[in-house]
Amino acid sequence: MTNDVTALENEIEQTRERLAGTIDQLLYRAHPKTIVSREVATVKSHFVDLNTGAPRTDNILKVAAGVAGVVLVFAVIRKIARD
Repeated sequence: MTNDVTALENEIEQTRERLAGTIDQLLYRAHPKTIVSREVATVKSHFVDLNTGAPRTDNILKVAAGVAGVVLVFAVIRKIARD
């Protein structure tokens, strides 16, 4: 009987420790600074090859072309609206 109680107490203590560790991990992952740094790393990896550190010109050119296209569309709309 004493053995069963001791085993149950040990199991409860181990469960508490696992839950505390899980909660700490969740708090870390949900912290705004952690989220921002994770997103910055994701965006950076899109534009820079993490293995070599070289810029990914293909992705940079795609974004630049998209921005130029949007600017052109706004310029055309503005010109049409003035006329």
